[in-house]
Amino acid sequence: MNYYVTTSIPYVNGDPHLGHALEFIMADVLARYARAEKTPTIFSTGTDEHGGKIAEKAKELGMTPQAFCDQMSQKFRDLQKKLDISNDRFVRTTDPGHEQRAQIIWKALEKDIYKASYEGWYCTGCETFVPEAVVKEKGGTCPDHNRPYEKLKEDNYFFKLSAYTDKIKKAITDGSFHIVPTTRKHEILNIIGDKLEDISISRPKDKISWGIPVPGDDSQVMYVWFEALMNYITVLGYPEHEDFKKFWPANVQVIGKDILRFHAAIWPGMLLGLGLPLPKTLFVHGHITVDDKKMSKSLGNSITPDEVLAKYSPDVFRYYFLRHIPSYEDGNFSWDKLAEAYNNELANELGNAVQRTIAMIQKYQGGIIGDIPEPHHDTDAYTKAIEACKFDRALDEVWERVRGLNQYIEEQKPWAIAKDKDETHLREVLAYQVSCLLEIADLLEPFMPQTAVKIRHMFQEGVVRPAEGTLFPKHEETTN
Repeated sequence: MNYYVTTSIPYVNGDPHLGHALEFIMADVLARYARAEKTPTIFSTGTDEHGGKIAEKAKELGMTPQAFCDQMSQKFRDLQKKLDISNDRFVRTTDPGHEQRAQIIWKALEKDIYKASYEGWYCTGCETFVPEAVVKEKGGTCPDHNRPYEKLKEDNYFFKLSAYTDKIKKAITDGSFHIVPTTRKHEILNIIGDKLEDISISRPKDKISWGIPVPGDDSQVMYVWFEALMNYITVLGYPEHEDFKKFWPANVQVIGKDILRFHAAIWPGMLLGLGLPLPKTLFVHGHITVDDKKMSKSLGNSITPDEVLAKYSPDVFRYYFLRHIPSYEDGNFSWDKLAEAYNNELANELGNAVQRTIAMIQKYQGGIIGDIPEPHHDTDAYTKAIEACKFDRALDEVWERVRGLNQYIEEQKPWAIAKDKDETHLREVLAYQVSCLLEIADLLEPFMPQTAVKIRHMFQEGVVRPAEGTLFPKHEETTN
């Protein structure tokens, strides 16, 4: 059994934000969990780099589109490194391998591709055509980009998405293409309605030159959204590579709710057109607000992942976003809540259990732990939570163990047992505390990898090795 997990690939027209960070760590938990289960795993991320918006932005900055993409793509790689993301692959849509394979995919879909004239409203900011009704509703201006919609008439290539409506609906309804959470499943079925419309999949090269040429027609380039979706199989070496044969279909594809239509309607249509199986699960996460307000430049409330990582270690970042941002809904970031989680849950609950256990073993047993019993706790609820992408719930399960251990220490009172000089009983109690901490470390491994390693290092040799410095380092005094 192999395991393949992907994130969506961020568009490089802007810097990485908290939503990207959340998606990376969610997918990372799935990959690390699969590897801990000894399952051969490929975890892929990357960047989406073509389209008019990129060319426009590069021109503004006096750069070539490629140089701009190189610079921006690196920012996403850097963030992943800082967050301890364990991806095996990083695909760029400007990679020659992706461009070549995208053309192979186009050719394989030719039976479902036709050329026609298209007239409609277009937003360069969104890189998408917008229905007439939406244009009227928004008063002719895109609210996200504050620029008027343009009326375009073009000869484009179209993909017969309509032909796959029934198959896509059936796969979603019968769960063979499992969309999590259920609210998103209902949302996409609603969007699909009675019939999907065919979609425009190319743009004239004289309008947008920064794209992959359409095979056999040099006057057109592939529409960025259509071509970007192909990355999930080009990165595996579709069609001929062993990785593709062994790892497709993806076990889980992790995406944000704003790109649901592309991943739950268009992407399945493309795969069906190629005669390929659909991903097993599409996990759709929500958005992050800051202090209960949508992040925006005008409000000046944007917080970058780097700002958080300047103050807290990657494991603290991962813990807060995985436990305190609801896995199935939108969530809120606040400096106060983060400080509260750090102080109360990480330092006072987990940190305290570790420090007290170390101090008592050193004080009463000269640092010798003795025989550590095997843990006997049931991890069923934890496993089910991870498999359902309920990361918050899985961490709740771990924290029940942490609180249970603190309660055990209070009830057993090892210091009182030491006074009574009952050495055998004391050794058993302290060894049980260590056993609980090692089990907590195992359960934390996918979520907080550095913390898991530190806890194991302290205890697993049968002799206590105190950590240098704190279990959860802070980089500076956090006053927010």
